[in-house]
Amino acid sequence: QVQLVESGGGLVQAGGPLRLSCAASGTIFRINTMGWYRQAPGKQRELAAEMSSGGSTDYADSVKGRFPISRDNAKNTVYLQINSLKSEDTAVYYCKAQGARATINLYLPDLWGQGTQVTVSS
Repeated sequence: QVQLVESGGGLVQAGGPLRLSCAASGTIFRINTMGWYRQAPGKQRELAAEMSSGGSTDYADSVKGRFPISRDNAKNTVYLQINSLKSEDTAVYYCKAQGARATINLYLPDLWGQGTQVTVSS
């Protein structure tokens, strides 16, 4: 069974940095795309940033330039460096893995982490 475990959330002052980590555990052959989504109170979950195994990235306009994403394919871990935090960045941040394979032929459904709360205080 493959699981995603996030860490790094918390209460941070506006303007400060925060680094989120998400590690996939279990039997994993390869993961295509790993990324971060966020859901603010009363809003729908939205993409923040994602990265393919080859290094291609996609960012929401609202975070572009502030939230660099990186990953360690050997560790099946993705990171989100959150800089210059704003109050509107307050949300639950979820890790997602797409195109994961437990073995070369066994594809897994999209995987989600349990979420980590990021709260920005002004």
